Amino acid sequence: MRKWATFFLLCILIYSIPYQLFSQIQRFPKPEFESGYVVPTPTTPHPRQDIYEYLDVAVLIIALSLASYLALKKRSRNGIFLLTLFSLLYFGFWKKGCVCAIGSIQNISMAVFDHTYIIPITVIAFFTIPLLFTLFFGRTFCAAVCPLGMIQDVVILKPMKIPPWLQKVLGFIPHIYLGLAVLLAAYGADFIICRYDPFVGFFRFDAGFPMLLFGAFLLIGGIFVARPYCRFLCPYGVILNWISRLSKHHVTITPTDCIQCRLCENSCPFGAILTPTPEKPPEGRSIERKRLAVLLAILPILVIGGSYMGSRLHTPLSQIHNTVQLAERVRLEELGKVQDTILQSETFQQSGKPLAQLYSEAALIKNQFKRGSTFFGGFIGLAFGSVLIGLSVRRKRRDYTPDRATCFSCGRCFSYCPVGKKESSKNKK
Repeated sequence: MRKWATFFLLCILIYSIPYQLFSQIQRFPKPEFESGYVVPTPTTPHPRQDIYEYLDVAVLIIALSLASYLALKKRSRNGIFLLTLFSLLYFGFWKKGCVCAIGSIQNISMAVFDHTYIIPITVIAFFTIPLLFTLFFGRTFCAAVCPLGMIQDVVILKPMKIPPWLQKVLGFIPHIYLGLAVLLAAYGADFIICRYDPFVGFFRFDAGFPMLLFGAFLLIGGIFVARPYCRFLCPYGVILNWISRLSKHHVTITPTDCIQCRLCENSCPFGAILTPTPEKPPEGRSIERKRLAVLLAILPILVIGGSYMGSRLHTPLSQIHNTVQLAERVRLEELGKVQDTILQSETFQQSGKPLAQLYSEAALIKNQFKRGSTFFGGFIGLAFGSVLIGLSVRRKRRDYTPDRATCFSCGRCFSYCPVGKKESSKNKK
């Protein structure tokens, strides 16, 4: 079944690339603009009718409920995989990946910081419902519902193990991505999660060729490195990581006592299974306590240092905003440092809007970015310090257990556990 699903996805990949190339050919030629204006490419699908939006929310709840049941109660990997295919077809190709829980981070951020922005109730639902399910059942959203995860899951054929230290380093990237996404969306600069969605080209067949190529690169790499986007890029995964640590229920490798056969250790392509910890002498525990004390003392320094470094980035980050770009362009034209005008500056000149107002708006946005960049840098410093502290803290474990934070609840380890097989055969009898 997995081979057929992979074959199906590769057919879509082969089809979508030439589709994207030839989709640029118009039945009628585009109008030519002397100013050099380029007709923009749509980045979002047409809005869905209200009834379909509410249907999407209902399907999301049903899919999450079914995924939680299959993972925690039924312990069925085959059932999870079938639900994976459904989610890929419905939330991916039928729904065209919009609105998704990952992209809703930007809408939530903008609604919090901009009181004039009215956020649809369905967007709030897609952001909060997976988090609520994660709080009770772990990351079952990642197991079989998220279309971005599902399109990667079906191509996992020959996964390789990544060294734990490298996995920790790469796992820090989503924190940076999350901070940037919140910062840029909060001040109306850009929705970078949607703009740089690597799989939107496969779901909509109308994305830019560079992003289509990036998505293909991730899928081909995903044959060997399982779910590279989910593990090393997804900003929503950072939030799920935090909440899943507090989940009331979570999948277990074995339904009863672990016999430490180690069969599950190699079954997880994501490196999310924690091994038993060896007993350490008192001297070793003393060294770990001292290391933890030092890291706790350094944590405020990391936060303050990160805040300072972030504040220094406010100028280049604010230049992503259209108003700041326009103000700087108009200033250069006024000073005679550039000869030609662009469409945006010509439109502004024709609008009759005072220059002082434009410069004032740009200055206000820069001040907002200065504050936001400071918090962004502090967040990165705090996240980095937390990772170091997490590496220094060693909790005692006697059995092989899934890591609540990074486990996707995919159920691959179920079929490898001999205890689980015995329990399943007993239930059937």
